[in-house]
Amino acid sequence: MKKITIRKFLTVFGILAGILVLAHIGINLWIKYKLPDYIKNNSEYKISYKSLEVAVVTGNITATGISVNTKNPQNLNVIGLTGTMDRLEVSRLGIYDALFNKQINTSDLLMVNPDLNVVLAKPVDDRTGKKRSPFVFNNIKIQNGNIRLFRHTKQKFVEVQDLKLSVENLQMTEESVESRLPVVFDSYDISGKNFYFRPDDVYGLTADQITTENGLMNIRNFKVTLLMAPAEAFQKNSAKSALFDFKAREMDFKDVLLVKNKISLSNFAISNPELKVYTSTAPEKSKKKFNYELNLEDISLNNARVEILKADGSKIFNAQNMDINIHKFLMDEETSKGNIPFSYEKFNVVGKNIGYTAGTHQIAASHVSILPEKAELRNIKVRSGATNGNTQANLSIGHIAVAMDYWEYQNSKLKLNAESALIHDLRGNLVTNPAKAGKKADYEWISFPLTLKKLQVRSPELEVTTEGKKTSYTNLNLKAQNVVMNAETAKEAVPFKAGNYSLTVSSFSRRLNEFYSLSTGLLKINPKSLSVNNFAMNPLVTRAQFIRMIPTEKDLYDLTAQQITATGNWSLTTANKHLFADNVTINRANANIFRSKIPNDDPSRKPMYTELLRRIKFPLVVKNLDVTNSVLEYEEDTKKSEGPGKLTFANFNANVRNLNSAKLKGKSKKIPITVKCRFMNASPMNVRWDMDTGAPNDAFSISGNISDLPAPRINAFIEPYLKARATGTIQDLSFNFRGNASGLNGTLNMKHQKLQVALLKETGEKKKLLSAVVNVFVKSNSGAFPASVVVDNVKRDPSKSFFNLFWQGIQEGLKKTLIGANVENTEKTVRNTIKDTKVTAEQTKTSVKTKVENVGEKIKDNEEKPAKKEGLLKRLFKKKEPGN
Repeated sequence: MKKITIRKFLTVFGILAGILVLAHIGINLWIKYKLPDYIKNNSEYKISYKSLEVAVVTGNITATGISVNTKNPQNLNVIGLTGTMDRLEVSRLGIYDALFNKQINTSDLLMVNPDLNVVLAKPVDDRTGKKRSPFVFNNIKIQNGNIRLFRHTKQKFVEVQDLKLSVENLQMTEESVESRLPVVFDSYDISGKNFYFRPDDVYGLTADQITTENGLMNIRNFKVTLLMAPAEAFQKNSAKSALFDFKAREMDFKDVLLVKNKISLSNFAISNPELKVYTSTAPEKSKKKFNYELNLEDISLNNARVEILKADGSKIFNAQNMDINIHKFLMDEETSKGNIPFSYEKFNVVGKNIGYTAGTHQIAASHVSILPEKAELRNIKVRSGATNGNTQANLSIGHIAVAMDYWEYQNSKLKLNAESALIHDLRGNLVTNPAKAGKKADYEWISFPLTLKKLQVRSPELEVTTEGKKTSYTNLNLKAQNVVMNAETAKEAVPFKAGNYSLTVSSFSRRLNEFYSLSTGLLKINPKSLSVNNFAMNPLVTRAQFIRMIPTEKDLYDLTAQQITATGNWSLTTANKHLFADNVTINRANANIFRSKIPNDDPSRKPMYTELLRRIKFPLVVKNLDVTNSVLEYEEDTKKSEGPGKLTFANFNANVRNLNSAKLKGKSKKIPITVKCRFMNASPMNVRWDMDTGAPNDAFSISGNISDLPAPRINAFIEPYLKARATGTIQDLSFNFRGNASGLNGTLNMKHQKLQVALLKETGEKKKLLSAVVNVFVKSNSGAFPASVVVDNVKRDPSKSFFNLFWQGIQEGLKKTLIGANVENTEKTVRNTIKDTKVTAEQTKTSVKTKVENVGEKIKDNEEKPAKKEGLLKRLFKKKEPGN
């Protein structure tokens, strides 16, 4: 049974094989003898040839002396062919596809000396509504060909001369090049001249020569040319985001792979390329997708020139002498969505004379070097004109160097983790205008967190102006570590924080407002210490100018300090603001405070110092504050004073402990202050002043004493101010007051000798009579053990400062000490006596004046009498004769 079954199978197989062989032979014989007639009668072409040979066994076709023309050039549903060819060899022609699918499909195709015009059929068949089937050639060779391909619209598509081509698995179609490649193949060997390719109505691609050797393709004088003006091109293609104009002297690459919409090649080197990119303002949503996948193993651009321009030709970016190397370049639909429309494994960009322009902003650099792990820029210039309140800059930077751990720019956001950044030799000026209230800076382009491990900024000269306030830095050196910008810090005025930092400036100056400038010598700051040399806050105006500029009374300060130091920790730019200082020292300060009584009084309420401290919104604690070897001066003038009166506190030394803003619960809020100085540069003065920021009524106590004060020492204050001069000695003046925001009370004790007061005329001469009257009521000597006087019920004027209240207490104590306990009655008596004395003096002046005037009248009358009376006067006043 088994033998019979095998025999039957072999018999059937043999019969089928024979039928197939006979069919193949029959088809080949039909091709040889009947195909010419079939083509002539049934094809769309007029074809003539000198000879036609068909190999019966293989089905290969060889034709020579070929001439071809399309019968109906107006039929756009078929490929139009016109031209000649010396020889054509076709191997294994797909007869079934050719006859029934209307698709040219061969195994091998050889064309020798073709000179052809090819008009591609419409991409979609009008009769079927289906896309046109592509040419399919397994292998194609062309020798010395001149080929011109046209679209069905007769627009030139591709042209090449002296073409030598060897391609495997070639497919050609006129599908839109925006969605598929018009030509794809597996491998190639090509050379030709005067290459031309027009993918659409916008671009034309040309090359003088294309050659291939050992798989390496070389292209000479390659150009991508805009076929119309950029503005017109954008108008006709509104979805395009950019237009390109490109040319290169030489291009080399190998391993080209074209499959569907994928382009792949390696070792892509371009010599002396010039690229112009024209940008569009088309809305993002209207831009078309990038439908290709461009995969380049290695890209090298040598001595490139790049320009990015607006449609009108104005420059946005330019760079010269650029060398660009990119490894594993990939651009596809996904990467094209980003701001950097491609991905890469690594890259290297080196260029010269880089420039960027956006509106009034200009950035230029003489040298740029960028790698994934680092970047360097040299000789940077930044120019920015102020428009609509924006930043204005005129800066130069010698060197910028950044070392990267990781960075990328995806989905319109920058993600950065940097190892270090150096900004060296920063010079120039910067004018900033902070955002309006309620308007926050936009950091949508940053993917948080943004980190920088080390930052250093060196600036020989920098000037920053904010809202008209100018700040100048000399030899600024900023170092910072672990700089972080995240979603929380971005909400702050300074949108980042640093783990550690140090700032050194050899000199610093800032215009604070229309009245003051602030300056320093050497300035050093870090999170735990501060050192300032030669601090100064000086007026920008004279005292006369200041008086004219202020509507109401205000102090004018002139402050200097040889050195200010502080230790502790603080942060004043974050959400958790705080200032905690262990020690603050102000050494050799000189403070001059001037107040004029010429402007109107300021009726506004003046808070006590403890209230001012409570108003500070963040925790502030200074454990110990020392003011050493300093001088404090207070000057005051009035409309009637001859210059300002002056109080001087020399050798001023003060200690303040626990200066606080009452923001830490459970901590003491008491502030003890001690002061030691030389009052009027002559007498020892000691003060103990205690405040408590936790006291809602601003309670305080202040006590102290002044000893061995020669009264003439205070003349510098009272003489121009009160038109009075004092003599004698104040041996000791002690006071002890307690009070609050409403007023004060306490005691005062003064021991003095020979204390006299002289009232002065406008000329500075002593008013003897009035001075004598005043001194009748003044106790010129206190005795050895004077009793203390009680100072009570001294009400505070809310429109005056704390020191006005303190002075009122001293004044009340002095009155009671010098005049007596019944001060009001005594003051009234003194005033009345002085008034009576003035009246008596005026009456005396009037009486004398009257008598003088009467004598003058009498003399005048006598001069007018007869000679008889004149003789009488002569007799009364004549000189006696001798002997009478």
